[in-house]
Amino acid sequence: RWIKFEEKVEDGGDRWSAPHVTALPLHSLFELRMCLQKGTVLLDLDAHSFKEIIDKALSGQPEERALRPELKDRLAALLLGQPRHHATRSPLRTLAELGLSPCRGRHSTRLHSHPGCGAKNRSEPRAQLSETPLKEQLKNKFKKKLPPGAEVASVLVGEVDFLEKPFIAFIRLKETVALGALTEVAFPSRFIFILLGPRAKAKAYHEVGRAMATLLTDELFQRIAQQSEHREDLIAGIDEFLDELTVLPPGKWDPSARIPPPNCLPSPHKRIATHLREWKSTCNRNTAAAEDRPGPGHPHFSEELERTGRLFGGLVRDIRRKAPWYWSDFSDALHIQCLSAVLYIYLATVTNAITFGGMLGDATANMQGVLESFLGTAFAGSIFCLFAGQPLTILSSTGPVLVFERLLFSFSEDYSLDYLEFRLWIGLWVAFFGLVLVATEASYLVQYFTRFTEEGFCALISLIFIYDSMKKMVSLADTYPINWQYRTEDVTLYNCICNLSSPAPGVQLWSPLASLTPSPLGVLSLQHPEALILARLSKTQCLDQGGHLLGASCHYVPDVTLMSFLLFGGTFLCSTMIKRFKTSRYFPTMLRKMVSDFSIILAILIFCTIDAVLGLETPKLLVPSELKPTNPARGWIISPFGANPWWVCLLSVVPAVLVTILIFMDQQITAVILNRREYKLQKGAGFHLDLFCVSLLMIVTSVTGLPWYVSATVISLAHMESLKKESTTSAPGEQPKFLGIREQRLTGLVVFILTGVSVFMAPILKYIPMPVLYGVFLHMGVAALNSIQFTERVQLLLMPAKHQPDLIYLRHVPLRRVHLFTFIQMLCLAVLWVLKSTVAAIIFPVMV
Repeated sequence: RWIKFEEKVEDGGDRWSAPHVTALPLHSLFELRMCLQKGTVLLDLDAHSFKEIIDKALSGQPEERALRPELKDRLAALLLGQPRHHATRSPLRTLAELGLSPCRGRHSTRLHSHPGCGAKNRSEPRAQLSETPLKEQLKNKFKKKLPPGAEVASVLVGEVDFLEKPFIAFIRLKETVALGALTEVAFPSRFIFILLGPRAKAKAYHEVGRAMATLLTDELFQRIAQQSEHREDLIAGIDEFLDELTVLPPGKWDPSARIPPPNCLPSPHKRIATHLREWKSTCNRNTAAAEDRPGPGHPHFSEELERTGRLFGGLVRDIRRKAPWYWSDFSDALHIQCLSAVLYIYLATVTNAITFGGMLGDATANMQGVLESFLGTAFAGSIFCLFAGQPLTILSSTGPVLVFERLLFSFSEDYSLDYLEFRLWIGLWVAFFGLVLVATEASYLVQYFTRFTEEGFCALISLIFIYDSMKKMVSLADTYPINWQYRTEDVTLYNCICNLSSPAPGVQLWSPLASLTPSPLGVLSLQHPEALILARLSKTQCLDQGGHLLGASCHYVPDVTLMSFLLFGGTFLCSTMIKRFKTSRYFPTMLRKMVSDFSIILAILIFCTIDAVLGLETPKLLVPSELKPTNPARGWIISPFGANPWWVCLLSVVPAVLVTILIFMDQQITAVILNRREYKLQKGAGFHLDLFCVSLLMIVTSVTGLPWYVSATVISLAHMESLKKESTTSAPGEQPKFLGIREQRLTGLVVFILTGVSVFMAPILKYIPMPVLYGVFLHMGVAALNSIQFTERVQLLLMPAKHQPDLIYLRHVPLRRVHLFTFIQMLCLAVLWVLKSTVAAIIFPVMV
């Protein structure tokens, strides 16, 4: 059988082989060409049953090849017999049958091939072909491999003893017809090819049938066969196939070897468009050529970024483009894949909010802290997902914004200015400049962003994610120090006791038998017992009572750092392996896909369970539990006047220009990356609308003293990766096709709502170890880094030429030019990395 690749029935007839590329003898194609020249060709035959088809095929033979009436009857009876299909058995059913019949299959039975791709014992009576599908056909799970609207072509070949010359017929039905039990699955048929001949040529007939089946699975020949009007058109189609044929010389390969299907097949559109001109398929040709025709820059941005010449013209066009899709943005989210995306991105967003909130608190004396980060993320993200042009974008605080906040706070402290009021005026000016950019359609400039810019920005943000996750883990060694001096031989000498200068009532005191002066080995000696008051208290009780700890092991925390690194590395490796489980050979396709979709959540659950079972005090996820400002000196609404001189509102224009450039570049570069052509987005971009929403949110977050937000590249890419759609029906041996992204607003909206209510979920979230979430951050950074061509070209620098993959750009660009381009990108990336590590980090989007 064939769908795209050939499958053979293995010896014994109980198993289909692995799909493989068909290898045909060249002579079989010439034999097939001769068969179509001499045989019966019926195009657009009007028939509604297989019996009617056979009757018309037998009566439509040329006079010189017509059969005698008695042979026609015998041939019709043979063709109308019930075939036996090779059904695939489940492993459990196979084991059960082997247990019931352990000796089955050991006796010798003489079989002959039936035209309907089955085999029958000669002595068995032949049943009449059923005109209705059999129960086995309707329950055949193989139907799931076929897309809706699929058709079946039947190729019937074999040898019979009563024919003296071959009977050949190629039939194309006018309308598709269900042929009852003839086919393996109950799908309608349009093409039928019959080749029956005298004995002694069974192998030749078989190879001709394989050649016809291979032709009918070729996209170009399919269209030619559907549009042919004469026999000569079919023969010309075979000639086209022969023109593109590649011949393998004998003796240089093993003909019995089965060539596995390739991981990626070239697009057939260009080939079909080129060759179908002779058959006047103008519509198909133009559509396919338009889809495959390359263009400069970003051809899919042509409409979104075309200037209208009117104020807010681009914004109005974005709204008109996105409005028809608005309700589908919610209905399209009703899929199990969206649940996994919500859980994955929620945990990433919460971790990011805690990280940036903590750093903002340190940089601004808690004028903005973790709680403000949570509320700002929830509010800004929810509004953006409801009204933005690209709702798959995830908003977050970014590194350059954090650097600006630190510099602004230091400036305010040095010149005795109110930080939040000064920041409010800067935010209002930034929002004004942002609205001016939207009104003047400045977003059209993003069409000049090249791959160099996109990859440099994406690589930098990805490396920052990787570096920060590693840095957080290394810092655990300071919080939970490793006892490098521990010796098992001295285990009896290690102790830790509590010294209370004045014990509280009811505290049980302890009088040691030995002195308590620390010795070189860590033993305490009691030389002045009157100076110490010792008590049996826990560490917390001791410190609460005003005491202090004495002993060599007081600051030793057992195994926490090691366990944290195991959780960190285990989460990263587990999530990566489970994500790749989709392409493994084990378990059914649907199960593999579902497990892959929930890979991050499964990895988090696995290592949270391991942490809970071991019971070590690893650092946990702690979120605020009260809705009040982190710094009690501030409120929820910032007054624009009163604390600072009047001229501060004018002075704010200068830093506002710098922040506007930062916001515009950060937002639009991320938008370009998310709207890349390879993601196959169907609902269009909204560059003007996105910038408009970010500008309005800047006003609200400035007035309320919440952090400023812009598109987060890595988390947004992770969001899109978690929503990839692939074809559910694929031929055996064919890789699932990438269909695009599940474009909708609900996943982001739910993520940000959950972020807002996380304040009330603190009792649950406290069981999630922070190293597990840092492992998720590492996975996101590595996944984003692997999604760009830059990583592929860096790997080429380390590969000898003979081991380099067959990449399309290596066929057209000299290798030294590729290496030069990569080296320049690496040099620029290094400059950006140094820049972002200094005070000048605020201008790094401009440098990109």
